[in-house]
Amino acid sequence: MPPSSSMSCPYNGWVGTLATFAAGGLAAAAYFHHKLLASKATDFPATVGTKTSSEPTPIDYPEYDYKNDPKGSFTKICDLLIEEILQDLPANYELPKRETEWLRKMLEHTVKGGKMNRGLMVVESGVAIIGESKITNEKLCQLAVLGWAIEWLQAWLLVADDIMDSSVTRRGQPCWYKTLGDAWYIAINDAVTIEAFCFKILKRHFGHDGDLQLKLVDLMMETTLQTELGQLSDTLCDVLTLKDLTPERWGLIVKYKTSFYSFYLSVAFAMTLAGVRDQAAYDAARDILIEMGVYFQAQDDFLDCYATPEVLGKIGTDIADKKCGWLFTKAYHELASDEQKAFLDEHYGKCEVGSPEELKIKELYTELGLKETYATYEQNSYDKIMAMKNSAAGETLKAAGVPWTVFEKFLAKVYKRSH
Repeated sequence: MPPSSSMSCPYNGWVGTLATFAAGGLAAAAYFHHKLLASKATDFPATVGTKTSSEPTPIDYPEYDYKNDPKGSFTKICDLLIEEILQDLPANYELPKRETEWLRKMLEHTVKGGKMNRGLMVVESGVAIIGESKITNEKLCQLAVLGWAIEWLQAWLLVADDIMDSSVTRRGQPCWYKTLGDAWYIAINDAVTIEAFCFKILKRHFGHDGDLQLKLVDLMMETTLQTELGQLSDTLCDVLTLKDLTPERWGLIVKYKTSFYSFYLSVAFAMTLAGVRDQAAYDAARDILIEMGVYFQAQDDFLDCYATPEVLGKIGTDIADKKCGWLFTKAYHELASDEQKAFLDEHYGKCEVGSPEELKIKELYTELGLKETYATYEQNSYDKIMAMKNSAAGETLKAAGVPWTVFEKFLAKVYKRSH
């Protein structure tokens, strides 16, 4: 759930705060809370380094050129994060050189190379909320750090997902596990290691403010759980019948597997860093962004079938993988004849990528008019999302200082995309 004002103390401060309330009342509790948040390493005495307990080195953020070089500036922050982690691991975790070099190669392969829409939207959302004339270089870099926390979250999910789906390519290059040959299973540990790095990044860059760090970590943890539950509903399709792969199941999968981490998290991170505390504003943002995420996944399903690997950056495998996708659920449950359904029963999820059976299923989708159906769905989704500007949700966000341009920019990045 989004952060709220009730979550205002670092974990190790809860017991102490309760005791202070009992002993000295509200004034003493407020003083204790102020002193706790003003501290640094002592906020986390049990986890300050494995080998040392020294204060962390100051962060030297680069100059962030938001206007003229937004992607270049954003990428510099990723390089900073990689270097920070690779310097910290030998110093505080006794990591040998060989393992450190492995992680450098792994991170360069997995966390870079995407479109970076999720991460860049944290920066754009933060600038829109705080105001371009008021935002500092440090705040821009902190927004970018949060953006990369999402990109790294995305990276570990993709590493794991590619293994589960037996995917071949990702972002125009071989999937990470595919590059490891017979040692492919090491990629499983690499995936969860990237996840752990996400929380290390939040501690490094926001640990000076225990209240803020707690909210960001809570948001990341909640979103991770939502995404993994969506992944469970997705992977369980392997053991279900095609009759079970309904439009309703598709909606549940994409809401949890895609919408929360790909859309809501970006804006919620920016709102949190900007100091937005209104619960209703987070609820309103979530409603809009979940709708956007559902549309995005329908679009992704469509491109998996119809876009070329060169354009898509990967080989589409939804038919071979028996995915509960937008095209399949429309065809099987709404449009196909008994004869066409029988063909799907026989071959959907049982054929190879590029096989005659897979090509026949794609032809069947076209015969059923799914290209035209999707075009109508896409336009209706766009209109529905844009209409939310003048809804109660839009007014709530405006009152909380979150301008509609945040959602307009996000939608512009994905509407009618080709890859």
